[in-house]
Amino acid sequence: MKRLVTTTAAAGAATLGYAVGIERRNWTLRTGQLPVLDDDADPIRILHISDLHMLPGQTSKQRWVAALDELEPDLVVNTGDNLAHRRAVPAVLRALGPLLERPGVFIFGSNDYYGPKPKNPARYLMPKGRKKRIHGHHLPWRDLRAAFIEHGWQDLTHQRTTFDVAGQRIFAAGVDDPHLHRDRFAEISGPVDAEVVLKLGITHSPEPRVLDPFASEGYDLVLAGHTHGGQLRVPGVGALVTNCELDRSRARGISRWGADMWLHVSAGLGTSPYAPARFACPPEASLLTLVPRGSEPSRKAVKARRTTRRKARSEVR
Repeated sequence: MKRLVTTTAAAGAATLGYAVGIERRNWTLRTGQLPVLDDDADPIRILHISDLHMLPGQTSKQRWVAALDELEPDLVVNTGDNLAHRRAVPAVLRALGPLLERPGVFIFGSNDYYGPKPKNPARYLMPKGRKKRIHGHHLPWRDLRAAFIEHGWQDLTHQRTTFDVAGQRIFAAGVDDPHLHRDRFAEISGPVDAEVVLKLGITHSPEPRVLDPFASEGYDLVLAGHTHGGQLRVPGVGALVTNCELDRSRARGISRWGADMWLHVSAGLGTSPYAPARFACPPEASLLTLVPRGSEPSRKAVKARRTTRRKARSEVR
């Protein structure tokens, strides 16, 4: 019995060590193909970045994200939770630096507005309705917003806009973070120019109450983050929680929402500094190739299981 307890404790310690020391720095590029464009449209490549939760000293994360510019995406979409520290704005800008020169859109999440607070990690596994929300100190999201806008990225917080990407007209709109109940879909509701090849929606937390109106208004694709892919996944089971009302089967990757709309949820690139562990769920960015609706995606593309891994050296903290 004593040997069993010792062996179990050792296995648990090894798993925790892997989750904290290795996997949360195992930067991964996820790829997928989505048939969402008009039949006569050319492919559009979107780089989806979410949940950086950046600390000033996370240098390997900064280098890896900056190198994503080599993928030459047509559009960068940032779905929030960039910050985890009052002094993290320069680190986020170093990470996104080359990508800020490309067309981009963004919204913010709760951890752009408020800093993380120490809490019992077991709270992460509690049902969402039983959690009492605890806000940390205010973060400098206005400084980050000003820098993004100065570089030409568009803030889609309760905004709708039409612009050109890769020589084609697209429509995009977004809401403020539903996790904080700041979403007001009515402010972006309404008809859209019929000449666009894509209707794109973005939100931080993929709450069904927000996804449903996006779908009912004919959006082709919605991008979201927030879930961290579950952060701790059990092989053969998947995510244990999503930290929102989204079902666990959609915690990361591509899925259908309704008959006509596609949803992509990023597992994100960071964690709270007070819960710095990932298991069976490496940090990720996603390169999504949008193609005409007549193009049938492969089974692997639909399930978003094809990944290309890029490994960086351990962070220097």
